[in-house]
Amino acid sequence: MKVLVIGGGAREHALCRSLSLDPDVTALHCAPGNAGIAEVAELHTVDALDGAAVADLAQRLEAELVVVGPEAPLVAGVADAVRERGVPVFGPSAQAAELEGSKAFAKDVMAAAGVPTARSYLCTTPAEIDAALDAFGAPYVVKDDGLAAGKGVVVTEDVEAARAHALACDRVVIEEFLDGPEVSLFAVTDGETVVPLQPAQDFKRAHDADEGPNTGGMGAYSPLPWADPKLVDEVLRTVLQPTVDELRRRGTPFSGLLYAGLAITSRGVRVIEFNARFGDPETQVVLARLRTPLSALLHAAATGTLAALPPLGWSDDAAVTVVVASHNYPGTPRTGDPIGGLAEVAEKDAPGAYVLHAGTKQDPATGEVVSAGGRVLSVTATGADLAAARERAYRALGRITLDGSHHRTDIAARAAGES
Repeated sequence: MKVLVIGGGAREHALCRSLSLDPDVTALHCAPGNAGIAEVAELHTVDALDGAAVADLAQRLEAELVVVGPEAPLVAGVADAVRERGVPVFGPSAQAAELEGSKAFAKDVMAAAGVPTARSYLCTTPAEIDAALDAFGAPYVVKDDGLAAGKGVVVTEDVEAARAHALACDRVVIEEFLDGPEVSLFAVTDGETVVPLQPAQDFKRAHDADEGPNTGGMGAYSPLPWADPKLVDEVLRTVLQPTVDELRRRGTPFSGLLYAGLAITSRGVRVIEFNARFGDPETQVVLARLRTPLSALLHAAATGTLAALPPLGWSDDAAVTVVVASHNYPGTPRTGDPIGGLAEVAEKDAPGAYVLHAGTKQDPATGEVVSAGGRVLSVTATGADLAAARERAYRALGRITLDGSHHRTDIAARAAGES
C-alpha cells in the first residue's frame, strides 16, 4: 500500500514511524513533513489546507490511502476533496469535523445523543458572558467556539481573566468546571463500527505540578494503572457509539479518528471535548503500544470495512513521551536554534527510546536540524512499566541540547508511583 500522510508535527511523525514499520506499506510519503519525518518518508510540498492540491498530490503519487493528521485541513474539507477523487482517506468530512471545529455544534450533538457532558452556555455578547460566568462561578471554564490549536481554553479562578478571554472570542462556550482526572480516548470509526484504542493521559500545563499556562500538551503516558478496567467499554457504550450513531442519523457520518477528552468526575464520566483527529502528544504513546499494523486499521476505517478487522493487538509495555519546547512557548516561540544530541539518542537509546520531531526543519545552509516551532520534539520511550519507560525517556532527553528550551520533569511520575 502506498500511503500519503498530511501534516508536519510530532503526531504525523508518530503516524509515519508506525507506517514505516508496517510490512504492508510499500511507499510512504508526507506533506509537508519535517526534518525527522524525512528519515522515514519522502517529503513533498503542499498547501495542507488546499483540498484540490492535496488530492492532486495523492493522485500523482498513486496513493492508496491518505491520512490527514491536523484538524485545520479536516475542517477545511481536505478529506472531502480527496474522497471525491476516489482515493481512500482517513479523516472525516468538513461537516463531521465540525465536532471539533465548533464547540457549540459538539454540545448540540452530545445533547441529541444523550452523551454526558458539562452544562454550558453559548455566548455572543458581553451581557451573556457575564451572566454565564456568574451562573457557574469559579473555577471558570471558557472555550473559544472555533479552532484554536489546542490553546482556546482558559480554566481560571480569576473572573477578569475569564472575561478577557471570552471577550476576545467571536463566539464562546462557558461551562461548569468538571472535577477529577482527565483521560484521552481515541476511537477509529468508519461511520458505523467504532474501535476504541488504549486510553492515555496528557499534561496540558507548561510547568511541573500543573503550573503555568495551558499548552497544546507537554507530555503523555499510557496505560493508566489507576483507571477502571471497564472504562473503555463504558465510554464506547455511553459516548463514542452514540456520537457516531447521531452523526450518521444527521446524514453527516463521521469516518476517521474520534478523540474524546474525558473527565472522570465524582458523578461519572463526562466529555470535556471532542477532536476529529489523533491528539498530540497522546498519539505518540498510544501508537508506541499498538501491535496491529496501522495501515490495515486506517484503511479499514477509510473503506467502511472496520467490522471485518480482527481485534487490535496491544503491547503490555508502558509508554511515556516528554515534549521539548522552545524558548517562550506557549508564547511566541524562538526558532532557528540548532538541536544537538539526536544522533546520540538514536545510537545509544533505540529502540527503547526515540525522538519524534514536531517543530523542526533542516537548515539549508548548514544541514543542521533547527527548531521551527513551539513544541520542538517528543522524546518517547517504552518499558516494562511506567517507571521504566519514564527513566528511558528522561535519559534520552538528557542527551538533547536546544538553547533556551524547557520541558516538564514530572510526566507520568504520579502514575508511576514516584511522587
